[in-house]
Amino acid sequence: MSYAVCCVPVAPIRLEPDHRSEMVSQLLFGECCIITIVEKNGWIKVVNKADAYTGWCRLTHFQEIDDTMYYLEDTNLTADWVSEIDYNGHMMWVPLGSSLTAMKNGNVFWRKNTVHFSGNVWDAATVKKDAKTIKQLAFKFLNTSYLWGGRSVFGIDCSGFTQLVYKLLNVHLLRDAQQQATQGEMVAFLQQAHCGDIAFFDDEEGRIIHAGILLNPHEIIHAAGKVRIDKIDNEGILNAETGQRTQRLRLIKRYV
Repeated sequence: MSYAVCCVPVAPIRLEPDHRSEMVSQLLFGECCIITIVEKNGWIKVVNKADAYTGWCRLTHFQEIDDTMYYLEDTNLTADWVSEIDYNGHMMWVPLGSSLTAMKNGNVFWRKNTVHFSGNVWDAATVKKDAKTIKQLAFKFLNTSYLWGGRSVFGIDCSGFTQLVYKLLNVHLLRDAQQQATQGEMVAFLQQAHCGDIAFFDDEEGRIIHAGILLNPHEIIHAAGKVRIDKIDNEGILNAETGQRTQRLRLIKRYV
């Protein structure tokens, strides 16, 4: 077992150690994990620090770090839609919400690797968790393409969207919608919902299959085809463009 940090803009997490395997999640630059298995062909099995999600990644997407660095609080994040990072003297662009792991004055050494950042920093620990901030964050993702397993502005799924917005609020949600539905406090009625509450939707078998962030009791922002704003009522989501009902409301949870 070893500790590691993602050193590429976005690292796919796959169900099996194969490039053709389903991508179930992603790690963003600077996010930490524990490596539990190392295969000879370059695949590693990881456990994500933030949500304990497990899967297979490529070893080249990660850099080993010391345990003291791994356990540091992770609240300084990149603030812009994309930000420039200097990694060993070469520039790369990383997505909104990437972690500036263990940085001091914009610099850090991950073993023999030098990382420098001079862009805008989002301090998730001190940000106000109010409606204005929640909208500011959620709207940055508008029109981002839906991507199964995605967690970034380059492509995102419904629970990846809710998780990443809340990461920027320093609230740690689990990865999948059905897991997130076990967290937070229940909101009894849609009419009592606040901006930032998360609505969950189920299928005919009663399984939670979708999630989105309520802007008010009548509107929701969610990843469905792309990140979009639609209407919502007590039955579920109504597509703002077509008027068709697309999701059936199951429950609402509050986290802030």
